[in-house]
Amino acid sequence: MKTPLAIASWRKLLPLLNERQRRLYAAQKVLELGHGGLKQVHEWTGLSRPTLLKGLAELQREKELAEPGRMRRGGGGRKPVEAQAPGVKAELERLVEETTAGDPMSHLHWTLKSTRQLAQDLARQGYKLGADTVCRLLHEWGYALQATRKSKEGASSSERDAQFRYLNAQVQAFSRRHAPVISVDTKKKELVGEFKNPGREWHKKGEPVAVNVYDFPSLSQGVAIPYGTYDVQRTHGFVNVGISHDTAEFAVESIRQWWRRFGRRHYLQARALLIGADGGGSNGSRNRAWRFYLQQFSDDTGLAVTVCHYPPGTSKWNKIEHRMFSFISLNWRGKPLVSYETVVNLISHTTTRKGLRVNARLDPQLYRTGRKVTAEELQTLRLTPHDLHPTWNYTIAPHASSPQQRRASTR
Repeated sequence: MKTPLAIASWRKLLPLLNERQRRLYAAQKVLELGHGGLKQVHEWTGLSRPTLLKGLAELQREKELAEPGRMRRGGGGRKPVEAQAPGVKAELERLVEETTAGDPMSHLHWTLKSTRQLAQDLARQGYKLGADTVCRLLHEWGYALQATRKSKEGASSSERDAQFRYLNAQVQAFSRRHAPVISVDTKKKELVGEFKNPGREWHKKGEPVAVNVYDFPSLSQGVAIPYGTYDVQRTHGFVNVGISHDTAEFAVESIRQWWRRFGRRHYLQARALLIGADGGGSNGSRNRAWRFYLQQFSDDTGLAVTVCHYPPGTSKWNKIEHRMFSFISLNWRGKPLVSYETVVNLISHTTTRKGLRVNARLDPQLYRTGRKVTAEELQTLRLTPHDLHPTWNYTIAPHASSPQQRRASTR
């Protein structure tokens, strides 16, 4: 039995130790006391039983590591799987590519596939690793496993998955032919003026940028409508900043500007173009005007335009969301968008370590709403629906009298 003097010395020493040292010191006293020591040290020190048990386990591990037969030099042990098989990371990234989504306002990515499914897919490719290792690699890349919510009007799970697989197959087919593949969408509209922009940036202490208290549209210069075109193969983006309305005509004009400025220069031999787009909005799958203006674009360029829409409720899987828009949002966070020039400059200065480059322009044209496409105009479209989900997948071919084909026929 310990004397009151010894117990008092324990209590004086414990506050001088850090949490782990207290736990190990108390555990050692438990071992010294033998049977009943756990109860006595608990009563004398006030440390909880779980804490003492944890200290005993740690103390046992420390003793095992201190044994000469169990010592190993620094850096010993089995190497991580990515060091043993360097190609496993590239293969894993390829597997999650087709089902990758992301929040356009953050760096968070997620995938539909479970870590167990990914581990099984990797095993078929000759890489043997467990689901925990796959989970670790995904977390290192900023991925998280999440599930989508289906609305009453949304597509069923089987339809959604089939469309994702079909879209991915189309991307691979176009890429093998060195044909352009773009992802398009409209970013959130922004009021232009001295308004608060979510996020923070570095300033001298006590010198924040002053902005308007209220976000009334009457206090703004107007609205900025960024319509983005992301070149999947070249990791390059183009944003056409509109000032009026997000219409189908504006959407197609944005794609036209990308083609004139960048696309035709890098895809000289291209005869076809693949567009991945959301199922709603100005480029929606049921938007007649979208198809009508795409026909004009096809006639002007001589390109056969294939469109694959994402299923309803899955817009976050659109590549432009997490490959370009998220970085634009990060680049201008905390900065008031005081003018259209500021908007264009902030977008144009968006880059990433993976090589993303973005160009932007201001589109001063005014686009009117309410454009109705008649049934007669629809009959003029050279539109071929695909066998799988014809509303979501279709190809628009140029007319034989298009300027591009007339020039080709005279050569």
